[in-house]
Amino acid sequence: MILSAERIRELLEHPAADPADRLVISPLLEERQLKPTTASVDVRLGQRFHVPLRAKLSQLNLLSLTHQADLFKYKDDTFVPIGDYFVLHPGQFVLGETLEWIHLPKNLAAFVIGKSTWGRDGLIIATAIGVHPNFSGILTLEISNVGEIPIYLYPGLAIAQLFLAVVDLTAESVTPVPSAFQVQTSPRTRNVEIEDRDIIQLFRDRLFPDLKQS
Repeated sequence: MILSAERIRELLEHPAADPADRLVISPLLEERQLKPTTASVDVRLGQRFHVPLRAKLSQLNLLSLTHQADLFKYKDDTFVPIGDYFVLHPGQFVLGETLEWIHLPKNLAAFVIGKSTWGRDGLIIATAIGVHPNFSGILTLEISNVGEIPIYLYPGLAIAQLFLAVVDLTAESVTPVPSAFQVQTSPRTRNVEIEDRDIIQLFRDRLFPDLKQS
């Protein structure tokens, strides 16, 4: 079940006694981020961007032995003050962030979609960005300009919508598994070395038999 904006407001204004069971979306700068007739919360663009540096790298290869080191070469962190802007050129991709810090209790999940007001100008926010129960942190936004002209991105403007859904818990004693991006405070990519360790090692053993671990 998708929560209405009014139900989301109730959960925010009347938090649960246990902090772990609370829904947190902060800061909410304007009342209209929770429109009465909608089923979502507007989230705003934050101030930090991960910008790909194409001149530094010829490819990204998840199976490369230097993949994690390559990621550091591939992206540059950029901070944009409130009142300033970031220019996203046609064909350019960046990782952005939400201004809001999010905490979801164990019975709520979320997903993020871009606002149509931006989409009609060619700005695409990766659709159906899943946010797992018990997540805490800012949300990373995958932002692309598929239009024909540069787009100015201003931190603080509403850029996406957060939808909340109730999770059907079959047992109250389920132990939560932390998200790969838990408590993140800046936009970042996933660590495949942790999430896909076994399959990555299998492929590497076949590609690099001389380096096969005993």
